[in-house]
Amino acid sequence: MSITVIVNLAVFVGLMILLAKFSKGDMKLSRKVLMGLAAGVIFGFALQLLYSGSDADTIKGTLEWTNVIANGYIRLLYMIIMPLILISMIAAVVRIDEVASLGKIGGSVVAVLVFTTMIASIVAIGITDIFGLTAEGLVSGTREAARAQALQGRLGDVSDLSIASMLVSFIPRNIFSDLAGARPLSIISVVIFAILFGVAGLRSMKENEDHKQSFLHFVDVAQSIIMQLVRMIMSFTPYGVMALMIRVVASSSLADILSLAKFIVASYVAIGIMFVIHGVLLSLTGFSPKKFFTGVFPVLTFAFTSRSSAACIPLNVDAQVTKLGVPKSIANIAATFGATIGQNGCAGIYPTMLAVMVAPTVGVPVDFQFLATLVMIVTISSFGVAGVGGGATFAALIVLPAMGLPVEIVALLISIEPLIDMARTALNVNGAMTAGVITSRFVKIAESDAVQQPAE
Repeated sequence: MSITVIVNLAVFVGLMILLAKFSKGDMKLSRKVLMGLAAGVIFGFALQLLYSGSDADTIKGTLEWTNVIANGYIRLLYMIIMPLILISMIAAVVRIDEVASLGKIGGSVVAVLVFTTMIASIVAIGITDIFGLTAEGLVSGTREAARAQALQGRLGDVSDLSIASMLVSFIPRNIFSDLAGARPLSIISVVIFAILFGVAGLRSMKENEDHKQSFLHFVDVAQSIIMQLVRMIMSFTPYGVMALMIRVVASSSLADILSLAKFIVASYVAIGIMFVIHGVLLSLTGFSPKKFFTGVFPVLTFAFTSRSSAACIPLNVDAQVTKLGVPKSIANIAATFGATIGQNGCAGIYPTMLAVMVAPTVGVPVDFQFLATLVMIVTISSFGVAGVGGGATFAALIVLPAMGLPVEIVALLISIEPLIDMARTALNVNGAMTAGVITSRFVKIAESDAVQQPAE
């Protein structure tokens, strides 16, 4: 280890100590996270300015150790994802008195997620056309060539995944394997198992009053323990965010960013438009967009840095319940479904932009029929997109071959992928929280109408 690396790590440790010192007391987690984010960006830029090009090994050596914090934090988040989803979904189901209510809530959440993904796909088509984006002229280097070979291997896993087989693959064959995250669709399989388990629990409680008390007690205790574990891990968030931002900023090539700046800007414009559309949908239900975005900002900040919709589930649920007034059962369903279904950024915008960019280069006319088919395939394939890093790639590997298009462009964009994926993940999580709020408003309106309806 060189002297410069040791000095850099000493500065990194110093920043962590300062962050811990300044974040003591009753400071909100959102402010702590913002402090960590700012410190990570500044330190990452410093590494770029001091060592980029002339001493790249120093950056590599520094990141090797700062990544211990970054990767360790992400692994802790992944550790709690499956237990949290399992217990939260079971708790959400058993708190709903009737299975019919569960179907109404779940159906409303899925409908909002899928509808907004369809809108996101249409927005992506318009932005791609306005910016005149095309895949022509993209030059592949060593990294891109290696990524292309790896993608060809992943393509084999999804190339034969028709809509019918995809629906079947949602159903878990071995729940223990899916709890271990063995498949890209493991999260949604665990959700299905948890819902079925909860429904079975509801039926058992109706048949036996003793079972009701015991089962509810078990669920409450299990959820309480899981949430304590979540709070413990969340306390490390500012430090994890700082290390993650150091990696993103220090490892991003300025030349790569400038060469593909047009695609980055277009992606962010499309993502920004979808945030506005979410606000419009909320206002149509009578919910203040200002109140919404103020309440969810800390969650979006974490989503931006972690690049994992699934890792945001604890904060997602907490923000919906405490900041937005969403019932906990609805919040659990919306956050969990939103991590795997109808991701506006990863499953909507990204594969659509790639398809429209690639089509002219292989002689496929971008006409109304092509675009209508593309929107339909994107909407359908948005079911079961992985909620961890790489979900956008998985979505692209489904959509592009389904449209008869090559997948190499996914590899050509590898250098700027983290920069766009941060905003895509924030949009995904925002879509899940939007679905939760809209569903809670819809359910309340329906119940209110039922109460006010005069007896015949």
